[in-house]
Parts: sequence; structure tokens; C-alpha cells
Amino acid sequence: MTRLLYFAWVKEKTGIASEDVDLPESAGTVADVIAWLKTRGPEFENAFAQSETIRAAVDQTHARADASIAGAREIAFFPPVTGG
Repeated sequence: MTRLLYFAWVKEKTGIASEDVDLPESAGTVADVIAWLKTRGPEFENAFAQSETIRAAVDQTHARADASIAGAREIAFFPPVTGG
């Protein structure tokens, strides 16, 4: 079981802040998880439509799309953060 966390507009578009899921065995990277999430309904498809802009953290460490999720307990998704 892996906890997925959604922040900012990703949370708004999915309608949930977090969930515990059994990821498919085929999901080996952050990008694979995003691809799987897009198949879970229109709210997820909309939230991850521009997946190249989504940032992720695996077990609270920033991760690229090609990062392995092997053994991950938590994966967080959030939009890019900008500041002034």
C-alpha cells in the first residue's frame, strides 16, 4: 500500500488530498504512476493532463519522472512552485 498525496491545484482537480492505493505492478517509476492515475477517471485525467509540469516527491525527496518508486511508502504530487 502506498500513500498518494495531492497538493494545490492537483488536489483541487482530483477532489482529494490523499489516498492509500495498491499501485499496479507495472508502475515502476513516477511517470508510470502518473500514467496509471490518468486512467482512474476524468478528474485524474484533468489533474495530470500536463504531467510534464507536475512535480513529485518520493518518501519526501524530490524525484524526477524517471525515478524508481520501488519500496515507496509515500508519493506526493504538486504543481511547480514559484516565488517572488
